[in-house]
Amino acid sequence: MVKLAVIYYSSTGTNYQLAKWAEEAGKEAGAEVKVVKVPELAPEAAIASNPGWKAHIDATKEVPEATSEDIEWADAIIFSVPTRFGNVASQMKQFLDMQGGLWATGKTVNKVVSAMTSAQNPHGGQEATILALYTSMMHWGAIIVPPGYTDTLLMAAGGNPYGTSVTQGQDGKMIEDVQAAVKHQAKRTIEIAQKVAGN
Repeated sequence: MVKLAVIYYSSTGTNYQLAKWAEEAGKEAGAEVKVVKVPELAPEAAIASNPGWKAHIDATKEVPEATSEDIEWADAIIFSVPTRFGNVASQMKQFLDMQGGLWATGKTVNKVVSAMTSAQNPHGGQEATILALYTSMMHWGAIIVPPGYTDTLLMAAGGNPYGTSVTQGQDGKMIEDVQAAVKHQAKRTIEIAQKVAGN
């Protein structure tokens, strides 16, 4: 059984929803799945000034925070993180940067990884964010599993070959329908992890 960690950061809920769809797909594919969030770094004043942000933090306070142990435990990891100025949100970046101990002892090698993201417009850095995260994964010695164009359903979700990405409208809702794309990406990640494990 593949052990899948879905590690996310979400301020208002979009990337949390992507993570939950990945969790569903992982369980459907027979994996053991855990969903964990990286720690919030933003000051309380910033969170309090955005009702959607505050509401999401309150709604997900029971979700466990990600630790190095989650990475060590996992055979496969799916990251879900919003873009910030065309790059990985600082909350996720700090979490990745804190994994030097695992990296130094070879415990990130051959982890099978894939990534998803969101932005407020279709060209708001979605691809750049995923590629930036994958750069860290190359340093880890991880095995990157992008969706590519492995299923025609991916085109309906925008056709991002690097990882599922979605546009969040001004109302806070997703513009594209990406649920099927997320689930395909998660199942593909698990399939490759099974092959890496020799199953």
